[in-house]
Amino acid sequence: MSDIEQQILRVVIGENPPDRLDKALAQEVPEEAALSRSRLAKLLADGMITRNGVVETNQKARVEEGDVFEITVEVARAVATVAEDIPLTVLWEDEDLIVIDKPAGMVVHPAPGTPGGTLVNALLHHFGGKLSGIGGEARPGIVHRIDKETSGLLVVAKSNRAHHGLAKQFEKHTVHRHYMAVVHGVPDAADPRLLGTRGVSFEAGNILKVQSFLARHKSDRQKQAVYFDQGRHAITRARIVEGFGTPASAALIDCWLETGRTHQIRVHMAHAGHGLIGDPTYGGRRKMNEKALGALGVSTAEGFARQALHAATLGFTHPVTGEELSFTSDLPEDMQALIAALRGEPSSD
Repeated sequence: MSDIEQQILRVVIGENPPDRLDKALAQEVPEEAALSRSRLAKLLADGMITRNGVVETNQKARVEEGDVFEITVEVARAVATVAEDIPLTVLWEDEDLIVIDKPAGMVVHPAPGTPGGTLVNALLHHFGGKLSGIGGEARPGIVHRIDKETSGLLVVAKSNRAHHGLAKQFEKHTVHRHYMAVVHGVPDAADPRLLGTRGVSFEAGNILKVQSFLARHKSDRQKQAVYFDQGRHAITRARIVEGFGTPASAALIDCWLETGRTHQIRVHMAHAGHGLIGDPTYGGRRKMNEKALGALGVSTAEGFARQALHAATLGFTHPVTGEELSFTSDLPEDMQALIAALRGEPSSD
């Protein structure tokens, strides 16, 4: 059986908000909250939303950048998540937080299709059940996520004070995160196709910038899609670390996020025409250039079993001590092998 509990979502309005409150809130609330405009309108009518500490009921009201809203929602509390003895790679741990290097293939928190084997199950065993309760029983301590098949760094809150402090840093986009990805093709400022792609531009140093809104795909609700008139604002930047092939036909890139949206790097790179190798959802089935990359490079890339994406660096201010913390994670073996093959290096097996 499940019962009902109340949770409070804190939302801060960003730059250039839509002209109506319900639209602004729909744009800013976390996607995992699953609050549609109609649900938000009902919550407003029921007096469950405050603006800067005062109850707000007018869904058509205008909002200003910096307005703080607190939304009280009722959620069903699921059956308690089971602790599981799953090995973890821990880079940092104190009484308030833990930094994990997550392997590809591990889901961050339980969901209807994945009730066990998740990072949360492993953390509950590691801590004896002591995690921040803010995320609810299914997501205790979870401040941010990376996809199941993305490897790399995550910070998890052990205490409520750490959870609040980390959430504010993610909200203000002051957390430093860089991802390494291997993509089809090589993004280049001289490419006329890219120069004509809406939302795509280049900054000094041949840095690719993709700017759009992201929202659920209209026909496939499991996917995100690029829009320019709806959704949540998203900005991705990327620089080339290494090109592969002659002529260069794939690249290792360093990506960093000004915002953190679901599937953001994967969607934005696909929009720019440089989808991630191995990405079954956004990468597309592109024919690779065997003359440029060699038979080994092409066969390894085409057989790569996941999106080639790794959360490589993570930096933030410790929410309790104020210490500046920074972590790095080496590329996992599968991505190292992919890069070696694209370079034309013989297998080490």
